[in-house]
Amino acid sequence: MCDADYNFTYINVGTSGSNADSTIFRRSQLYTKLESNTLGIPDPQELPIICPEVAYPSSVRAKLPFVIVGDEAFGLSSHVMRPYARDNLPYKKKIFNYRLSRARRYIECTFGIMSNKFRIFHRSMNVKLDLAQLIVKTACVLHNFIRKRDGYKVSHTFVTNGFTGPLPRQQTESSNTSASNIRDIFADYFINEGKVSWQHLYIIN
Repeated sequence: MCDADYNFTYINVGTSGSNADSTIFRRSQLYTKLESNTLGIPDPQELPIICPEVAYPSSVRAKLPFVIVGDEAFGLSSHVMRPYARDNLPYKKKIFNYRLSRARRYIECTFGIMSNKFRIFHRSMNVKLDLAQLIVKTACVLHNFIRKRDGYKVSHTFVTNGFTGPLPRQQTESSNTSASNIRDIFADYFINEGKVSWQHLYIIN
């Protein structure tokens, strides 16, 4: 998991690649802390107004939780947003999926930046499992250290070699009502006070 500055904020290394991503997530310490509300996530907040001309009055603006951006491999919850199913979606849901997809690019770019800096990830590691895990963990720590030391460089975000393949789609449990409502509110926000000027062009093209 990463933040908007391409720094890793959580890593889980060492699980077999044959396991579904959703299964790995549900067995992680991160998931346990999310479900028990012990992760220290800030309280829900009103979303920022990007498009003032269609902003709702503050009295009717909902406070939404901070969420993790996921893809189809993950189950929908109040802590994790995933795309709507892609069959014959209305405009609002297409916009939501587009905006969620843009947000997911951050983790793809973060992996790409790291693998471009540490070329060991451009080939198979012919080492024991324990050492391979240590290499990955060390690279993630060094990646964050180097970014904080050297600062933000836009050119780095254009490099996405390695680790960029789509995650396999997995069967997930039915979404609960609360999580569905949260996703719908985000979708409404993205076509109203949270819309951006270019999103319509990507949907119609």
